[in-house]
This record gives sequence, structure tokens and C-alpha cells, in this order.
Amino acid sequence: MDADEMDVDLDASAAAGDIDSSFSASPASASGSLTAVLNELAALHRRASSSSAASPSLSLPSITFLSSAPAAVAPLFPRLADAGIPASSLLPPLEASLSAHPLPAAVAYLRLLLAPASPLLTLFSPLPFLSLLLAIRKAASSAAGAANPSSSSAGGNPRKRKNQRHRPSASPRAAPSLLPRALSLLADVAGRLPLRAHPDARRSLVDTAAELAAFDVLAAVIGSDYHAEAVQDVIRALAPVVLTASKSAARVAAVHFLVTKLVPLGAQEGEDVVRKAVGYLPRYLAVKAPDKADARALAVEAIVEVVRALGAEERNDFAGYVVAMARGKAKGRLLAVDLVLTMLPVLLPSDGDDCDLEEGSWGLKCLRMLVERCSDIVGGVRARALTNAAQALDVFSERGVEVVRLQEAMRVGDMGLGELLRRRCTDDKAAVRKAALVLITKAIGLIGRPVDESLLCAMGAACSDPLVSIRKAALAAISEVFRKFPDEKVMKEWLQAVPPLVIDSETSIQEECENLFLELVLNRICQAANLNLDDDSVKLEEVFPEGTLDLLKSICDGEVAPCIKKICASLGKKKKLKPLLASSLQNIITISESLWLRSHKPIESWTAPIGSWWLLSEVSSFAPKSVNWKFLSHHWKLLDNVGQDNDRGKACSQVEPNSALWAVNRVSLLQTISNVSMELPVEPAAELAHSLLTRIENFDMNLSEVDAHVKSLKTLCKRKAKTAKEGDALILKWAQQLIYSAVEILNQYIKEISESARGHSFVTPLNSKCKGKNQTFASKSTSEAVIAVFTAGSLILSCPTANVKDITPLLHTIITSGNSEPRPKNLVGGTISFKELAPSLYIQAWDTLAKICLVDDKVAKRYIPIFVQELERSDMATLRNNIMVAMADFYVRYTALVDCYMSKITKSLRDPCEVVRRQTFILLSKLLQRDYVKWRGVVFLQFLPCLVDESEKIRQLADYLFGNILKAKAPLLAYNSFIEAIYVLNDCTGHGAYSESQESSQRRPGLFAIRGTDERSRSNRMHIYASLLKQMAPEHLLATSAKLCAEILAGVCDGLLSVDDAGGRAVLQDALQILACKEMRIHPNICAENTEMDEEGGEGGGTASALSAAKGRVVTQVAKKNLIQIAVPIFIELKRLLESKNSPLTGCLMECLRALLKDYKNEIEEILVADKQLQKELLYDMQKYEAGKGKGKATANAEAGPSGTTRTPARQTPAVRSVMKEVNRNVPTPPLHSMSVPKVKSMSILGTAGPAGSRRPGILESVSRLQPFESDDEN
Repeated sequence: MDADEMDVDLDASAAAGDIDSSFSASPASASGSLTAVLNELAALHRRASSSSAASPSLSLPSITFLSSAPAAVAPLFPRLADAGIPASSLLPPLEASLSAHPLPAAVAYLRLLLAPASPLLTLFSPLPFLSLLLAIRKAASSAAGAANPSSSSAGGNPRKRKNQRHRPSASPRAAPSLLPRALSLLADVAGRLPLRAHPDARRSLVDTAAELAAFDVLAAVIGSDYHAEAVQDVIRALAPVVLTASKSAARVAAVHFLVTKLVPLGAQEGEDVVRKAVGYLPRYLAVKAPDKADARALAVEAIVEVVRALGAEERNDFAGYVVAMARGKAKGRLLAVDLVLTMLPVLLPSDGDDCDLEEGSWGLKCLRMLVERCSDIVGGVRARALTNAAQALDVFSERGVEVVRLQEAMRVGDMGLGELLRRRCTDDKAAVRKAALVLITKAIGLIGRPVDESLLCAMGAACSDPLVSIRKAALAAISEVFRKFPDEKVMKEWLQAVPPLVIDSETSIQEECENLFLELVLNRICQAANLNLDDDSVKLEEVFPEGTLDLLKSICDGEVAPCIKKICASLGKKKKLKPLLASSLQNIITISESLWLRSHKPIESWTAPIGSWWLLSEVSSFAPKSVNWKFLSHHWKLLDNVGQDNDRGKACSQVEPNSALWAVNRVSLLQTISNVSMELPVEPAAELAHSLLTRIENFDMNLSEVDAHVKSLKTLCKRKAKTAKEGDALILKWAQQLIYSAVEILNQYIKEISESARGHSFVTPLNSKCKGKNQTFASKSTSEAVIAVFTAGSLILSCPTANVKDITPLLHTIITSGNSEPRPKNLVGGTISFKELAPSLYIQAWDTLAKICLVDDKVAKRYIPIFVQELERSDMATLRNNIMVAMADFYVRYTALVDCYMSKITKSLRDPCEVVRRQTFILLSKLLQRDYVKWRGVVFLQFLPCLVDESEKIRQLADYLFGNILKAKAPLLAYNSFIEAIYVLNDCTGHGAYSESQESSQRRPGLFAIRGTDERSRSNRMHIYASLLKQMAPEHLLATSAKLCAEILAGVCDGLLSVDDAGGRAVLQDALQILACKEMRIHPNICAENTEMDEEGGEGGGTASALSAAKGRVVTQVAKKNLIQIAVPIFIELKRLLESKNSPLTGCLMECLRALLKDYKNEIEEILVADKQLQKELLYDMQKYEAGKGKGKATANAEAGPSGTTRTPARQTPAVRSVMKEVNRNVPTPPLHSMSVPKVKSMSILGTAGPAGSRRPGILESVSRLQPFESDDEN
């Protein structure tokens, strides 16, 4: 049989498919024999000698035989030598077999290289070896695909699947079993191959081993004689595996290989090349580290593992590199901040804390570097630096470093830790604010006493942040400060910031607020429950724990009290209020009284600690059995007797200072009695009810006590009555009785005043003594009438079914006194004016009439127009404020009836009195949130001036309303009303559409306008515009820009808006400034680069960042298209119009164009191709602007701090060349008509325009100074 016949037979046997078990068979099986292999090799050698054609591959049985056990291959080379066949004749058929049968041929090749008598230098060749490595890679890829069948398509072409079934498979079961054998043989061969002279083969071997995680192969490579040349290849190949973005076994093994196998090669006795490569290994990994947060964290972990295995000298060198990297680019600074924290335990000495923060130590350098990066220009770096600084403090604290040393280490120049934290708490980046608050929580011990007031204010303001995560962090931070330093300032700020969070929209914040109030306030007060008065106690502050009395005094503050009421009610419903709290408050009041009596002072001058009675009234309803009736009875008699003595002995204007506190305490005591009324005995309850009724009938109480007496009497009647019907009847009886008494007093008072006014001209003048008596009597009479009117109003609300027919005409007489309108003959009053004679009675009459309107709709229909009229024309701020409160209640009760007066009600937003404006704003905001008032028509526009109100409190409320509530409730409102807002604020009626809206709304736009071209008016209007623009999404900003061009700029060009009058010029100037302002600009490139950094520590992920960046790019493409197709033609036409009129607005237009086109500097010539003159002027203006700004920045950079906060140019040239033309020589701009969709050029084009040697240094330096084209987002 010749060679050709043998080939045919072998092919036929292979086609028969009986090869499935050949790879696991013994050499004696049917897979072949040594003789057959020798015969085939001899035939192939003869064929190669006689022909120059490519050598065929070995038969599959021969390959299988050669890939079997080493003992079968051992006699091959001696037999070849005996037969006169050179060993080199094996290479051509083996190389061909690697294509036909990849993995078996690869194993056979490796077996031949490992044979005892193998001529290694003859058998090894780079090309066959590269084919061998490729075969192993393909086999590994096929094995991975078989293990992952889901990766292949399940619904492909059925015809294609049918063809694949009939195609002969290349050993499907052999590949998985042969791959481990191939890798094992490759590891044995790798150390023996002469790869020093073949760098490509060496790199391919290292890359294959790294890709397949064959670390035995890599170990053999670095253990070979060519390891010095291979170390760099191993580092380069393993870096992607080590820096992979996911946790995997391959990554762990790669890090372990670097630490245990590669790093030891860099010992001092090693070669210089290897030592340098190993020393630079962490630097290389740091340069290649990914940007994403999760992947970067894994990279930092791997780098630190490598650094830990290095020697001390290499560790110090890398630490110095990290510190230097912290002053480089943003990506490097962010990585350096993470590396410093993780390396800190490695760099710190292990022998004590004395040298941790010594001058020149790595601990001090790392901590100072973190503190410096807390003021970085990039928000993400600032956030990570603050977060890592907090963790670094934990490291130093665990090592016992003194607080004084930490305070000195965290000082940068003249700025201490407190000032740094204050600045970062008010940062414009959310992640930075959150990280600063976390650092405050950790570093509270370093801040020390007294806590800076500005820092406290910053933490308090952060409790109102729009983001939930920041509010939570602020809540934890300020509570930790209060827990550590319960000073008066801290306590005050905590009570101003934390209790209002009980009405937060986030449930978890509400619960945390309640728990903190229970822990830090109520539990501290409970500590006074079991205290006793010592014999030597003199001062009340010495008896109770520190801060207890201050807490009680602070919680009853008028702004905080409503929130604390809600907290106590919520804790009571959850049964978290302990009975011990009520006992503690009673003990505080009792000890205070005993200590006062011990000093032999009159009891009439004693007052309980401020806030004790108030808090007891709030908690007593949830712990009624803990309140002692004897205690209540004793203090009621004491307070009631003193109150009656004060009321009888002195007029309202001459009451002792303590009487106001006694009145407040009586109100709280009555509330407490009402809460525990079910626990009262029958006889004391009846006696108390009679006493309350008597006190009300006297009409001599302080007005603040009347409601409490009426409510307490009503509660006692309801709870002690046998049935509800009986209780209602009893309440109606005494309420009607008291109203009749009030009517008699009021009627008598009106008659006396009328008679006195009528006969005053005919009476002989009195002497000074009689005159004083009459004034005192008149004062008492007026006070009694005021109390009677107020009591009647309180009774009407408590008993709506009471008859008010008798008192309504009297109230009408009072509120209309002094008017010329006719009155019924049976009404007294004449022409006297109660507004002048008794202003307090006049105001209370309006209030009581409003209460009657709330319970009687017929009266409301008659008198609501009178209330609106009085609101407009009254000159009494107190009355306007009270009527505004009444109108808000009317709006809830009679929405349809009051809605028509909304345009008049909103005028109170511009009231001259700050209290009235703030009250109006709060009330209308609540109505808007509850949907009683709609954000339609001009209501939204009338709220806008509140953003620039003279009062800081109103401005803060307006910012919160527009930036938080309105943004969530009506996100499109700012966009829909933006254009009209420009006309309203400028009081311009030149546009037709605005004139129609003005007529339809029937309002005075001038009242809500901010007219004027002075700097203050313009800045106020721009502040309002900026606040509205901040609420808009990028697509709405784009649409707003288009509307400004189409409705205002084009309106001027078309003659719809005249610039000859002041209003039209102001509207056009505002529109140009809006188009040029920072809030209107969209920066997708900057978003794409810095989104990940800015969201460090936040709750966003990589997916959200990618979507945001993609959305920004799309919006920018559309914005560019609109700029070219719509805006620029309008600007050109508008410029010609303004020049023809010699308008001063031409300069504003050029400034606006400069701001719009500076992001498209390479395409200005094509964008402005329709107006060459404008093109030249704009380029000239831009160059002058850059020159001025460049000089200013050079001065600022000379005084700047470390790198990262500002960028200092290498040198500054005095002359400014035409940067645009120089850039355009090297960077050709594609013609405009060739762009189907406008795309924003990447700045990387400047770096790839031609070879590196052809770049002109002058041009690159000029481009680096193009500051106007940078982002305005930071600083």
C-alpha cells in the first residue's frame, strides 16, 4: 500500500465516525500504533521531498497515538533516526493537523516537545507554536459555550440547524477532556522553550495563559531562564484580569499569583529589570484602573494586596506616587483618595501611636491629602475624600491617636475642620453634602466646644434638603452633636431643625425624628421623676440634671410647639410615652414650688418652670392615671385665685409681668384637666365645672384663657353626662346663656359710647381727677366688651347650634361704624367709629363675625364680600392678618363662594407688612397643596415675586415651595408659564397674547411687576428666571429656548413687540440674558465625564448615569440643530433691526451670541455663513473676552491652593493670537450640509490630529487657555 492509498483508507475510517472513544484508549487500541505512525511520516517525508505542495495533516489515529501516554511517544525519535527521517519533518504535518484537528494535534505537539529524546530546538518554531496556542484558545471558547448553552441562539434558522446536524463534528466529547491535559502539558513545556529569542511567541503564550487563567503556565514562564523578559508581559496580560469589574475566581487567583509568585521576584538580590517591573506594578495597575465605582473599588483592593506584599522601600515609593497622583487629573485624584484610605493600615507603623501623625510620617501625609481633596474642584472627589476622611478618623481613633493631634492634622492653612465642614454642608453637590454630614457624625469629638454657630446652621439647613438621603444624614449628624454637646446653642438649633421633620414626606424620617425626640428630650426629662429636694438646695438648676430646665423652656417655643405636639401625639398613639414622664413633670413643678416657698417669697410671684405645664398638657391624655388629682386641684386653686386677684386689681395694660405666664399655665392646666376628666371624682368635677362657668361669666379673663375654659367646660359636660344627647343639651344651655350675657354687655357698651359721643359737646370739661376716673372706667368697660365679643366667638365654634341672631347686628354695627351707609333704626351706634375709639374691639368684632360665618352659610354669603373689601382697604395690619386667616378658612368651607375673589386675596402677597405677607404665603401654599386653590391663571405668576421678597424668611419659604413642593406636584408649570412671567415681571403689555391674558384675568400686573432697568431690578428678575429654569428638565430647557426665540426675538423682528418703549426693551433684554445664562446651557459631555464622580456616595447607579449621559447627548444634538436652523437666522435679522435703530441692546445681543456659540467654536464660520460681518465681529469679541478672562484667571491661579482646586497654566503670554484660525488649520471642520444629524465633536480630535511630532506647541498652549469654553458647573 502506497502513501496515497493509506491516506484514502485513513480518511474513510475517519469518515466512518468510529472515533468517539479513541482519545481515552490505550496505545494498544485501534487508534494507531508506532509502526503506523512511522510509516505515515515516511510517506509524508517522501511526498514533501518530491513535491513543493503543502504538507497534508496527520491522520486522526496517528494524532491520537501521539497524544496518548508519554511511554508510547518515547521511542519515536530513536526510530525516526534509525529510519533516516529528520525530526524537522514532523513540523509541517503537525502544523497542518492543528487546523484540521486542533486540540488533539496540540496535545500531540506538546507530547513530542516533552519526549525524552526530543530535539527541542528542531521541533519548536514560532508559527506552529502560535497555531497551537490558537487551537487551545478555540477549544476553551467551545468548552465555555457548551457549558453556557443559553448564550447560543435558541430560535435561529431551522435550515441552518439542520445543516449543522449533518456536519461531522470534530471530537465533541474529546475537547472537554483534552483541554486540562493540554494546559498541563503547556505548563510543563513553557519553562523549557527557547522563548527569549521569540518575543511574539512569548507574549502569545502569556496572553493565552492569562486568558484561560492557567496560572501554572505563568508560574513556569516566570520560573524559566527568560523570566526577566517575560515579567512585563505577565504584568500586562494579568492587569485586565486583576482589574475586572466583577468578582470572580479568576480575579482572586490572579491577585494571589501576583502577590505570591511575581512580587517575590523583585527582591533586592533579583535582576534590576525585574525589580523595577515589580516596583512599578502597583503604579501600572493604578493607571489602568477603571472609572466605575464598583470596578474601582475592586481595583483598589487588588492594588493594596500587591502593595502589602512589596518591601518597605517600594511601599513608600508607591505612597509618594499616590500623593502626587492626588494633585493630577480628576480620575487619578479620585483613585488616589480611595487608595490612601485602604493603604493607611499598611503605611502606619505597628508599634504604637506616638509616630502615627509625626511631621513627615505617612499617616500625616495621607490625612492631609484627604483633607485637601475635600476642597477639590470635582464634586465626586470631594465626596469620596470626605467619606474616606471619616473612615480614616476611625482608623486613627482605634490606634489611640490624641484628639489634639488629629485637630492639628486636619487643619489646612487657616481653615480648621469646623469651617471645612460648614462649607461642604452647603456644597452644590448632593453627594458632597451627604459625605460632609457623615464626617460630622464621625468627627464630632474633634470639633470641640463651643460648636461653631455657622456649622450648626448649615446642619440645620441640611435637614430641609430636597434629597431624602441628605435629610437622614443631617438628622443623624445634628443629633450626634446634640448627644455629645447638649449646649444651649446646640439645643436651640436641634429643636429648630429636627422636630419639623415629623411632617416629612418620608416615613422613615418621621419615625427617626420621633425616636430621637424620645431619646434626647423626653427620656432626659424622665430622669427628674425620682428626685427629692435636699435641705441645702438653693437654686432650681442644681436640683435637676443639666439642661432639663433649658429643654422645657425651649420646647414650648411658638415655632416648634406645633411639631412637638404632633410628635407627642404620634408617640402616644404608639404607646411609647411612659407614665414616668407625667410623674417627672409633676415632680418638677412640685419641687419648684417647694423651693420657692422655702426662700420665704410670696406665692403670687412664683411661676412653674417654663414649659412644664405645657408638656404635661400634651402627654397627660396618653397617661391620665399618672396625673394626681390632688396635684391638679391644688394648683388650679392657686392659679385661679392669683389670676382673679390680678384681673380684679389691675387693668389689662397694667398687669404684672408674671400674670402672662400664669395665664399660659392656667391654659395648660385646664387642658390637662380636660385630658384626665374621666378619672376625676364626680363631686370635684361638678365643682370644677361650676367654677369654670363662673369664671367665663365674669368676662374678666385674659383672651388666651377663654378658649381653654370653654373647651374644658365642654369636655367635662360631655364626659360626665349619662348620654351624648344629654351632654349636647347641657352644652347648648350654658353656651346660649353666656351668649346672651355677652350680648347684654356689648349692647350696654355701645349705648354708653353712643351717648357719650352724642353729648360730649355740651358737657362741662372735667377736672384731671374726674377725667382719670372716667378713663379708667372706660378702659375697664372696653376690656369687658372685648372679652365678651371674643367669648361669644369661642362659644359659637364650640356650639354651632347656638342662636346668634342677637349678636350679629351688634357686630355689624361695630364693623360698619363710621361709614356713611344707612343702618336700621333699632341699631344704636350713630356715626361714631369704633375703629378709632376701641381698635381692639373693632378687630375682635371682625374675628367673631368670621366665626359666625363659618357655622352659618347664610351669614357667610352676606358678609364674605365685606371681608374681601376690608382686606383691600384696611390700614390695620393686625386686622388684615386676621381677615387673611379667616379667608383661608372660608376657602375650605365655601370654596365656590370665595374662588372668585382669589385675585384680590393674592394681593396680600405684596402687602407692606411682612407678617401679613408671610401669613398669606403660608396659608395660600397650604391651600394649593390641598388642591383647594389651583395653580391656574395668574396665581403662579403672583407667587413669583416672593422669591425676591425683602424678608429672608419669605424668600426661604418661596425657595422651598418652588424647588420642592411645586417641582413634584406640577413639574411642567414653570415651563408653561415662563414666557408670560417675563411679560408680567416687566409689566409689558406690548405683546398681543399677553394683552388678552391681562384682560381676561382682570388684574393689575403692576402690583406684581419688578419694573426697571437698574441693577437691583434686573438681578431680582434674573433670580426668578434662574429659579424656574432649575426646575426644568433638559428637554424643557431646549423647548424654552426655542419659545424665547420664536415668541420674543422673532416678535421683535416681526413688529409684534416694540423696542421703542421701556417695557419691550426690558423684555428683550431679559430674553437675551436668559438665553446666555448658565442655567439655560446643557452640557452632555461634562455630564458623561463627571456623572459617576458626582454620584459617588449617592443612590444612583451606572445604568442611571449612562441613561442620563445618552439623554444629554441627544438633547444637545437637537439643541445644535435648533441653534443653526432657527436661532441664528433670528439673531441675524434682530441684529440688523437693532443696528438700524441704534439700540443699546446690540451689545446684549452680541454677548448672548458669544455665550451660545462658544460651545461650537470650530463651526462659527459655517454657522454664521449668512452674515460674514457678524462672523468677524463675533470672533473679535470672543478673542477680546478670552484675553480679559485669561488675565483674570492667571491672577487667580497665582493665588490658588494645591492642584485640583484650580488649574495654573505653565506660562502666560501677553499677546493673544487668533486661536480659532490656528485650531482650524489642524482640525478641519466637516461642511454643514454633510451632517444629517448634528453631532458634537469630541475634544479628543485635538489630540489625534496628525502625528505627535507635527503638533505645534503654541497651538496646544493656546487651546489649553480657552477658559470661556469650559464648563461653568463647578466654581
